[in-house]
Amino acid sequence: MNRRDMLKCMGLSAAALGLNLKGQEAAAKPAPKKALLAAQMYTVREFTKTPAGLAESCAKVKKMGYDGVQLSGHGPIAATEIKKILEGEGLQCAVTHTGMGEMERNPNKVIDEHKMWNCKYVAIGGFFPGKDVKWDRALWENFVKRYNGIAEKFAGSGITIGYHNHSHEFVQCEDFLPIDFLMKNLSPSVWFEFDLFWIARAGADPVKYIEAVPNRCPVLHFKDIRLAQNRNTLQMCEVGDGNLNWQRILPACRASNVEWYAVERDSGDLPAFDSLQRSLENLRGKLGC
Repeated sequence: MNRRDMLKCMGLSAAALGLNLKGQEAAAKPAPKKALLAAQMYTVREFTKTPAGLAESCAKVKKMGYDGVQLSGHGPIAATEIKKILEGEGLQCAVTHTGMGEMERNPNKVIDEHKMWNCKYVAIGGFFPGKDVKWDRALWENFVKRYNGIAEKFAGSGITIGYHNHSHEFVQCEDFLPIDFLMKNLSPSVWFEFDLFWIARAGADPVKYIEAVPNRCPVLHFKDIRLAQNRNTLQMCEVGDGNLNWQRILPACRASNVEWYAVERDSGDLPAFDSLQRSLENLRGKLGC
């Protein structure tokens, strides 16, 4: 029995006793843990094709002030070498993008590598049907069945698998949107690495999707979107320099216990490292992360 119920049983009100139980209950509730910032290394993929290139790139993002990285788009570099580079720079591995085939064929290898890097999250970059594949329910049902089977291979390992979206998951398929189908039918153990740019690019609301899967999106891709001067093209840009409503997005992230904001920009006007720097400055500065 809590204090409020005890007072009711005694016929007393909190107000009569001058108690602010609401405030005490709120104070007892732990505040959401502040998310960490990771550089999505796909942003600088041109510079990470060799061990030396990856090491130099990691040193640059560490100097900027990032807490960690998402491993993606780098060259064929030994897992032990990656571990050495991350430890040398004092960077955490927040998450990786790993091919679905590799996760399916060699789950133990993927698990062992991620444990070596102290990384508990791995995701695919998306499911991309070929141009000639029929866009129907069976297509997405087969993918879900396959990916749920992969999730079973990772069960109990301490490494969980996720799904990263683009915009095609928001293209109508029969009587449903594929993204909604995925959220409903993928195993509860599969988490979502929502890419906020691609959600907005599809004309959807990022906050709606963050709130739809509370505690199931530990890593999000942060990038911004703006209208080009020709008014006909939507451009990818640095976080805080576009039109996304970060004043709504960030509270939703905190409420959903997002652990990592992975900053990314696939392409754009600024050089890649300058882009990561600019987004970080905006996140630490005017957005208060």
